[in-house]
Amino acid sequence: MYRRITHRLQEKLSEALKAVLPVMFIVILLSFTIAPIPTGIMMAFLTGGALLIIGMMFFTLGAELAMEPMGEKLGTQITKTKRLWLIILLGFLLGFVITISEPDLQVLANQVPAIPNMTLILAVAIGVGIFLAVAILRMLFSVPLPHMLIGFYLLVFALAVFVPENFLAVAFDSGGVTTGPMTVPFIMAFGIGISSIRSDRHASDDSFGLVALCSIGPIIAVLLLGLIYKPADASYVAYVMPEIDHSVTLANMFVHEIPEYMKEISIALAPIIAFFAVFLMFGLKLEKRTLLRICVGVLFTYIGLVTFLTGVNVGFMPAGNYLGQTIAALEYKYIIVPIGMVIGYFIVMAEPAVYVLMKQVEEITDGAISGNALKTSLSISVAVSIGFAMLRVLTGISIFYFVIPGYFVALVLAFFVPKLFTAIAFDSGGVASGPMTATFLLPFAMGACNAVGGNVITDAFGVVAMVAMTPLITIQVLGLIYKIKSSRHTDEKAVPDSTLAAIGDYDIIDL
Repeated sequence: MYRRITHRLQEKLSEALKAVLPVMFIVILLSFTIAPIPTGIMMAFLTGGALLIIGMMFFTLGAELAMEPMGEKLGTQITKTKRLWLIILLGFLLGFVITISEPDLQVLANQVPAIPNMTLILAVAIGVGIFLAVAILRMLFSVPLPHMLIGFYLLVFALAVFVPENFLAVAFDSGGVTTGPMTVPFIMAFGIGISSIRSDRHASDDSFGLVALCSIGPIIAVLLLGLIYKPADASYVAYVMPEIDHSVTLANMFVHEIPEYMKEISIALAPIIAFFAVFLMFGLKLEKRTLLRICVGVLFTYIGLVTFLTGVNVGFMPAGNYLGQTIAALEYKYIIVPIGMVIGYFIVMAEPAVYVLMKQVEEITDGAISGNALKTSLSISVAVSIGFAMLRVLTGISIFYFVIPGYFVALVLAFFVPKLFTAIAFDSGGVASGPMTATFLLPFAMGACNAVGGNVITDAFGVVAMVAMTPLITIQVLGLIYKIKSSRHTDEKAVPDSTLAAIGDYDIIDL
C-alpha cells in the first residue's frame, strides 16, 4: 500500500506542476515586462505557488482515496433504506451541515455587512440542503434536469428584478462559493452512489446534476435575504496590500495563517466524517483495508486543503490584486482583456475539484467523454468568461446583460444535447468557480476596477458568477458535436433499406 500511495503521489505531483506552473510563468513574464510587481509580493506569490502545488498533490489523491468512496457508500446506503421521508431528511441534513462549515462561505458572510453573518450562513445552508434533497428526488424519480433548471432559473431572475443592484453580485457569486473543493467531490460521488441503485439505462445520465441544483439554492436564499433586509450597502471589505520588507515578515505571513486554515478545514471535514461514522455503526460494512485507505485519504485531504488554501489566500491574492491594478493603469488598458483570458485559460486547471470531475466523467461514460476534452472545454469557457468580466470592469456594463442571455442559451441547448452532457455542463459551472477564482481572478478584477475608478461592488464582483456560467454553454456545445458525430457514425453503419429488400428471408436468418 505504501509503494502504491508513493507512486500515486508522484503522479499527482506531475499533474499539479502542469496545472500551476503555466499560471506562475504568465505572472512572472508580466512582472518582467508591462506590469512590474514589488519584490515582497512576488516572493509571496512564488511561496504560495509552491504550497499550491503541494496542496493539490495531497488533495487530489485524498479525494480519490476518501471523499469519493465515502460519498458513493453514503449515497448507496441512504437509498437502500427505501423510506422516502428518511432519504429526503438525510439529504437535507447532509447538504446543510456540509455547507455551514464550507470555508469560502465564511469569507462571503464577512463581506456582507448589511446582513448578520450567521443569518446569511444559515440561509445559504438551508438553501443547499433543500436543493440537495430535491436533486436526490430528481434522481430517484428520473425527472428531466432541463425542466427543473428552467423552472428554478426563471425563479432566480424573477427575484433578481426586485433586489437592489448592488446586492446582485453577492447573490450570483454565492452559488459558486458554496460549491467549494470540500463539497464538490463528496456531492458528486454521493450522486453516483445513489444512481447505482437504479438499473435503467438513464441511471448514469442522472448521476450528475447534484452540484448544478445545489448551486441554485444559495442564489435564491441570498436573493430572498436581499428582499427581506433591503440592504442599502452590500459593500465588500477592501483588500489591504501586505507590506513585506524582509524574509522573516514573509514567513510570518504564512505561519500566522496556517492555524486558522487548520481550524476551518477541521470544522469543514467534521460533518462528513461524522455522517460516515454513524452509517458505519448502523449497517455499513467495510473491509479493514478499505477503511484504512479512507482514513489515509481523509488525512491527505486535510493536509492538501490546508496547504492549498494557505498558498492561494496568502500568496496569490496580493499578486492578483496588484497585477490587475498595474495593467489597468496602462495607457493601453484594454490589453487586460486578452491577458485575463490567457490567465483564465490556464488557471482553471489549478482548481483541485476539476481533476475529480474529469476522473468521474471518464469513468461514468466509459471513456466516451475524455478528460482532456473536458479540460480543454473548461479552459476555453473560463477564458471567455474572464474576457467578458474584464470588459465589465472597464465599461461598467451590468452583469444582467451577460447572465440572462448566457443562461438562456445554456437552457435552450439543454433540449438538444444528450442528458449526460447537460448534467455535466451544469455541474462544471460550480466546479470551475473554485478557490482559485475567488483568490486570484476576483482580486485581479478588483485591482483593475480600482485603477479605472469603477464601482468595485457592481463591476468587479460577479467574476465567480461569470466563470460558473460559461462552462454550461461550452460543454453542451461539446455534447452537440458528440451527438452529431455519433449520428453520422450510426448512419454510415446502417444497412440501406434497398439492400435489405434484396435479401431473402433465409438469407436474413443466416446473416
